[in-house]
Amino acid sequence: MALIKECRGKKPIYGKDCWFAENSTIVGEVTMGDQCSVWFSAVVRGDVNSITMGNKVNIQDGAVIHATFEKAKTTLGNNVSVGHNALVHGCTIEDNVLIGMGSIVMDGCYIESGSIIAAGAVLLGGTRVEGGSVYAGVPAKKVKSISPELFEGEVMRIANNYLKYSGWFKE
Repeated sequence: MALIKECRGKKPIYGKDCWFAENSTIVGEVTMGDQCSVWFSAVVRGDVNSITMGNKVNIQDGAVIHATFEKAKTTLGNNVSVGHNALVHGCTIEDNVLIGMGSIVMDGCYIESGSIIAAGAVLLGGTRVEGGSVYAGVPAKKVKSISPELFEGEVMRIANNYLKYSGWFKE
């Protein structure tokens, strides 16, 4: 069973049909919606500030979701995929967003709906990502707009696949 732990009098709250890997960690003021998954070695640490996630959010293996004490909460909308070993810290991510593997999203970033943060990208603090865009590089910059095919083939496909994958472990 996942490590689900209270901190400073607040304990994680989660919706229906969620799945948490046995070695995932969810701590403190964390609220997540329905059909979320937190994968192997992932950490969602709401000890210093709140973390709020919508429905159908997947936090993949080794990813870390955190915030900044008395400064920056973390909010993830619906249908957000956070790739393997990504770091999401003190930011806001709207609906239907893919955060690529190994990417870093720092305090004060705001990612609008329908965006992709490419694998390995680093969003410096305070960066605002235009909706429907792909940001890549170090520091991350807009490299293109998302086509309907890329949106369906990546953002939606990955979110739906992780809902399917978590079902394999619920059986």
